[in-house]
Amino acid sequence: MSKIVCFGEVLWDVFPNHKKIGGAPLNVAIRLQSFSNEVFMISAVGTDDLGKSILEYLQAHQINTKHVQVLNDFTTGEVAVTLNKKGVASYQIVHPKAWDKITCKEATSDLVKQVDAFVFGSLITRDEISKTTLYQLLKVATYKIFDVNLRAPFYEKNILIELMQIADFIKFNDEELYKIATYLDSPCNNLEQNIHFIAEKTKTKHICVTKGEHGAVLFYESQLFYNSGYRIKVADTVGSGDSFLATLISHLLQKENPQKAIDVACAVGALVAQKEGANPQISQKEIDDFMDV
Repeated sequence: MSKIVCFGEVLWDVFPNHKKIGGAPLNVAIRLQSFSNEVFMISAVGTDDLGKSILEYLQAHQINTKHVQVLNDFTTGEVAVTLNKKGVASYQIVHPKAWDKITCKEATSDLVKQVDAFVFGSLITRDEISKTTLYQLLKVATYKIFDVNLRAPFYEKNILIELMQIADFIKFNDEELYKIATYLDSPCNNLEQNIHFIAEKTKTKHICVTKGEHGAVLFYESQLFYNSGYRIKVADTVGSGDSFLATLISHLLQKENPQKAIDVACAVGALVAQKEGANPQISQKEIDDFMDV
């Protein structure tokens, strides 16, 4: 299997009645490991009990935590999550937190040089310290996967465009795609045209766009692959896009047929959305049975 680094925020999603461990890079890491990949997390937590619990959680899921820094001066991340009637989440993300202050160490850089893929998101650029570390690691990463994750007000147009130009693989949702296409002055109207436009503009060979309940589109080596989604009863959407991305990455890195990769990724994303929380356990049998129905 593949060796993969996930870089960025680890935190607690605080719901009205409970809280769960999350953060997009952490969610991606957990799902990647469920497909037997060797996964490393680069992040930071505080010395508080919340940070200790995150480290224990990652270790219990066999994620390598050697490069998760423990900081005295900043507390572990927390995000207030609210769900609308359809289970769609919105977020209030407190700043600064420990994951905003990830520093670049020699051992961290050496690790990133050695792995098959480096996964990062746009939210980590909201603080200069973690942003600087990201840019240093991107210089040595071999295959760079950019998970666009627009959380207002924590993104800037120029940084998004620069990161897209650096990335080898970009993942958007459809709303994010159209917003960024506008940033790039795209003359195109439909989704496929904008995918081609962004691929050409950023020199990116691999792009994926999720469309919620309507599935996803994958642009891979100049071809488009589609999945029209699965009909489910949504519990909440927290983490479904992260599990989708992790599943897609895992299969593509193993040279699976891109159509199969996007089909399985959509199935796993749907299975996560019909359960509570970002990281429900999902067996291979459950995936197979879901896809066979």
